[in-house]
Amino acid sequence: MRKCSACIVLFFLLVGGIITTGYSQEALQPRLSPLEMVTMKYEDTYLKITYSRPHKKNRNVFGDLEPFGKVWRTGANEATEMTVTGDIRINNRLLKAGTYAIFTIPNLDKWTIIINKELGQWGAYNYNEEEDLMRFDVPVVQTDVVYEPFTIEFEQKQENKINMLMIWDSTKVIIPIEFI
Repeated sequence: MRKCSACIVLFFLLVGGIITTGYSQEALQPRLSPLEMVTMKYEDTYLKITYSRPHKKNRNVFGDLEPFGKVWRTGANEATEMTVTGDIRINNRLLKAGTYAIFTIPNLDKWTIIINKELGQWGAYNYNEEEDLMRFDVPVVQTDVVYEPFTIEFEQKQENKINMLMIWDSTKVIIPIEFI
């Protein structure tokens, strides 16, 4: 009887180990579009953008992969999120401290930038325009260099003014931000 009990315990330990190993391997799989974070600090205000970086992979990005005139999560996987610990001006509009989702609507000559209050969204599938805090348009700039991964970076302009750059393929948009 003891041998039988020991066999049953051993069986469940082995099965449990195989299942656990299977789940842990799944958790360790690399994301196809890696998670990235960019930060900027001015005095007591901290600005952080968290997004996933899809890659071009010989595809025509804007107009095909990301259709013109459609709401885009601005990256891959989860919608891009912005956290700011103090009030800022973004494109000359006041944005209170908080965490927000960033969506965009790419077009050939301009992008509509959307700051949305609903967090934790996967893609733009359940995007709700009623949760928009603000929208504004910025012009598209064509770059001489092709960016393989989608990239968000900050460019210092003045002590309290930066540009947030969103660049992918040979397309760039510039979003002015002022720490106040």
